[in-house]
Amino acid sequence: MGVVLGVVEMPKPLRSFAAALIALGAAPAMADCVATSHTVQEGETVFTIAEGYYGRLEQWSLIYYSNPGKLSNPLEIPAGTVLAVPCLTDGSGPVANVATRQAEQVELRLVTGSNYAPFTDRSWPGQGLITELVSAALEETPDPVSYSIDWENNWTEHLPSLDAKTYDMGFPWPKPDCEQMPEHKGCSFHYSEPIVELLQLLFVSESSDMTFEQESDIHAKTICRPAGHVTFDLDGAERLWLTNELVKLEQPATPQDCFNLLSNGEVDAVALNEFTGWTTLTEMGLRNEIAPLPHPLGVQGLHAVISKQHWRGTTHLYRINAGLAKLKESDRYDEIVSRHLGVFWNRVN
Repeated sequence: MGVVLGVVEMPKPLRSFAAALIALGAAPAMADCVATSHTVQEGETVFTIAEGYYGRLEQWSLIYYSNPGKLSNPLEIPAGTVLAVPCLTDGSGPVANVATRQAEQVELRLVTGSNYAPFTDRSWPGQGLITELVSAALEETPDPVSYSIDWENNWTEHLPSLDAKTYDMGFPWPKPDCEQMPEHKGCSFHYSEPIVELLQLLFVSESSDMTFEQESDIHAKTICRPAGHVTFDLDGAERLWLTNELVKLEQPATPQDCFNLLSNGEVDAVALNEFTGWTTLTEMGLRNEIAPLPHPLGVQGLHAVISKQHWRGTTHLYRINAGLAKLKESDRYDEIVSRHLGVFWNRVN
């Protein structure tokens, strides 16, 4: 799923309007929300549609995630396009059964970490969006097997433990471009189909006149992405921002450090997925000072991974992919995603 950068300009005014909505606390009554569809009218954007349905322009990605392949450019949607508009729930409702660790009694052992909300976190409903999706997929797979999920918050231990077959499968992980970077350590693993695909955004100061309409707009800029976060999306074959030194990359320890650098004028933008970005801005009290540019930087899938050295690796890969495919064909996948997005937006708002 690619992102086509458009040519429509909607820089600072869009961000200022979003900040104004946040300050006013505009939001519809969650209990009255029902999923619906919307036929796009001439001149509408995903931002105006989101404002109309949710009262918050910034929640446009709810519509984006519910319409794969239809919103490559959120500012230019052909009139007549029919979009699914999900209900922004309060997060209540049944969740998938999430396994506890009983390693001696199961056939499939999984590992994740409890410090990656809203995706994997033991304090989050369903223990996180991706935890619940993986559990639901394993319930839907043909010939399901017993499984367990173990929690290891030191993510550097995950891949070695998969190679050592301490665990059979780990999640969630981004997939490197192994054609371009065959020596990347992640290329020694099988990757499932994407469990979810995350928007990667460029967060900038409200006072910035920076735009992102074409690749050259970012050339000579200084971008911040925290240490430990993958950077291969900044250096893909069609981008090569890092290889060709077209941008300068700063990598401090945390997202908070990146936003501090942005506030101090030491970087031009912070590149993060929207969930980490909005959560960090909310925690730092910077929602009225920093906001994302309207064009996504890209889309990054999060996957389950299995070591290529595992003797049953292809079997496990088939099992998770078959379960995901069946889950995505049903209403259950959209229900789980919409419910977790509702929890997320309620918490950050």
